[in-house]
Amino acid sequence: MLQVIVGVSQSRQAALQAANQPVPAGQTIWALLDTGASCTCIDPTVLHALQLTPTGSTSINTPSTGSQPHTADQYDVGVVIPGPSPTHPAYYIHTLAVVEAELLLAQGFHALIGRDVLEHCLLIYNGMTRLCTLAY
Repeated sequence: MLQVIVGVSQSRQAALQAANQPVPAGQTIWALLDTGASCTCIDPTVLHALQLTPTGSTSINTPSTGSQPHTADQYDVGVVIPGPSPTHPAYYIHTLAVVEAELLLAQGFHALIGRDVLEHCLLIYNGMTRLCTLAY
């Protein structure tokens, strides 16, 4: 797991600023790196705190849905993965379509970072030490 900051997308921020409306503060949350997830998923509590409305919906399959997909709302967000130290640059994703997933908070995290983000990174998992390295 790692901490990430989730905020409104770059275009949403620009629209709010152009309308002289406040931009919701980014939410620092715990996220699980999930190579089995094709897309990034975020708990609805985070999406509601950002005052977002769905941009669409998509069909998703999960282990609990079996072969029957279910429809989930999609949202556009901005994501920041902080560097490991203040001198290391953060990884910024200005606009990312994410899927709302209600089961995450009960498992101790607010997001799954899926392959839509990981495909732009190098992920190394050392099973003997139970540590992972994420490079971007």
